[in-house]
Amino acid sequence: MSLSIRLKSTDVVAVGLMTFALFLGAGNLIFPPFLGQLAGEAVVPAAAGFLLTGVGLPLLGLMVAAKLGGGLDRFTQDLPKWAAMLTGVVLYLAIGPLFAAPRTAVVSYEMGVLPFVGEGSTGVLALYSAGFFLLTLVLALFPGRLIETVGKLITPLLVLVLVAIAIGVFVAPQGVVAEAGMHLEEPAFIYGFKQGYQTMDTLASLAFGIVIITALRQRGVEDRADLTRYTIIAAIIAAAGLSVVYIVLSYFGATSYAIAAGAENGARILNLYITAVFGDWGMIILALTIGLACLTTSVGLMTACGEYFGPFSRLADHFRASCLIFR
Repeated sequence: MSLSIRLKSTDVVAVGLMTFALFLGAGNLIFPPFLGQLAGEAVVPAAAGFLLTGVGLPLLGLMVAAKLGGGLDRFTQDLPKWAAMLTGVVLYLAIGPLFAAPRTAVVSYEMGVLPFVGEGSTGVLALYSAGFFLLTLVLALFPGRLIETVGKLITPLLVLVLVAIAIGVFVAPQGVVAEAGMHLEEPAFIYGFKQGYQTMDTLASLAFGIVIITALRQRGVEDRADLTRYTIIAAIIAAAGLSVVYIVLSYFGATSYAIAAGAENGARILNLYITAVFGDWGMIILALTIGLACLTTSVGLMTACGEYFGPFSRLADHFRASCLIFR
């Protein structure tokens, strides 16, 4: 029987902040402002729908992972082995190297670097991506230290930048909540519901559960009840943080019509609004926000992929060793 270990309050908060940062990627910052501008006076039901799928479903996913004591392998344990493997490979490739992970580098480059270098090029993007994923690799190779590197170091800085943005939005709003910038073809709540799901955090929660549990185990937490309890606490802290960010950014978008009317996406709204509030410092604040958010998400995705595909590489090693024996 595993001994019960009690973590320090600072470590529990750090695990929660780490979980918050794993989920807070580029899409999470871009979707709410655009949602708010489109919804206008209907921003409350739109934000409610967004919170339901953008926060509620990932929270449920982490809680289920906590109860099961693992990641996707526990979710799919009752499926045939081939179906469970196919589900896992498709999911991890989608949220990892084939879609979500590359997006973190591209978005952070376009929003955080390109405004400073002017007209970019494929070579500059390739160089930036190489550096971005090298840093991701350095952090992801030590999943047991994510509480320190992400939870205690990177995320507090990200939170400070987000707090500065929130204060700026409420102290110096760039307009009032206006009528919807364009008519939604469906009720605001339904539109927000769909947009929240597009953050992909529901799928990510199936993968991040094992990242949190691995970090806790590296802290010496082995008792099943303790792992469940601390994972649920981390999920609640992350859900609370994400909810605050989404509410602020939705209001942000709802009051942006005067300076960003007809913006094609949330990234454009963020850029115009933050620059209007903070002046030249706005570009630096935005670059820090996007860069840190994308980095922490990339680290979480790569760590989750490593945890999942690690056993496959070990099986391949055993297979190659067996082949050498029979040569």
